[in-house]
Parts: sequence; structure tokens; C-alpha cells
Amino acid sequence: MIEHVGAVLVQVALPDKAAQAKVGDVVYLRDVVRTEADSRISINFSDGSSFNLSSNARMTLDEYVYEPAGKSNAAFFGLARGTATFVAGQVAKSGDMKVDTPLATLGIRGTTPHIEIADDGSVKFSTLIEEGKAKLVKKRASAPARQQEQESAPRLNICRGC
Repeated sequence: MIEHVGAVLVQVALPDKAAQAKVGDVVYLRDVVRTEADSRISINFSDGSSFNLSSNARMTLDEYVYEPAGKSNAAFFGLARGTATFVAGQVAKSGDMKVDTPLATLGIRGTTPHIEIADDGSVKFSTLIEEGKAKLVKKRASAPARQQEQESAPRLNICRGC
């Protein structure tokens, strides 16, 4: 569900302030995105960032500024409960991206974070990290070359509590 907090109501008899989200819906500054039990939502932003919220989550869209050639790009999201996994886009690389949780505010610099906020308020943070950023060199399609490529390929590991 998406609650448009700053929206002006044109229709008087609305059943609920929040509407069931569907593909193509637009989100606005200060919107509250909520998921109920057994529901999920994905939000894609113009900079390439993509948020996935699982069941019983609540997130606010507090700030989002993105200009492809801009130097003042910024995003600030508030995650109050539930689980969010996202891929950070250009804002994280060319500006200031933060996610606020009940425990801490996380600065995102181009990673793929996974944040879980339990009902008791405890927060777990993990992310995929790239180890051994070795440059891959194209070799002939021989068995030893394939083995060398696999050995020099970046390894992705989950980093918990980083």
C-alpha cells in the first residue's frame, strides 16, 4: 500500500487513505510504503536504485534528488519495520544515500544491502560484498583458461554485521 501523505483529497468518500499498489504506480516525496502479511512490493527509481520490501514492512520516502550529471544527488529513506533488500543506484555513487532505521542511519555507497527490523526493534544488516576485484582477462576457450577465469573471478560473500 502507498500512502500519499501530502496529497490533496479530491473525492470525499474514500475507504482508506492507503491504496493497493499496482505496477506502474508512482511514489512521491514523503509517501509511506507499507506491506501487509504475505505481501511484497518493489520500487524502481530513476537512478537505477531498486527497493524490495517484504511482508509487514513500513518505509518512508523522505528525500530523493537525482540529476544524471548532478553533484547534489541525495536519497533518504526511513525503514521503520520489516525487511528491505535493495540495489543502490547512481545516487549512492554520485551523492548521498542514507537509510534510517530505529537503531542507526546507514550510509549507502553502492552496495546491495539487506536490512531486517524485527518486531522487538532489533536490526540486522547484511550486504553482498565483492572480494578480490581481479581484472578478468579473455583467454582461448581451453579448459585451463576457463579454470584460470573462474579462479580470478570476483567472489561474492555475505557480510553480516559490517
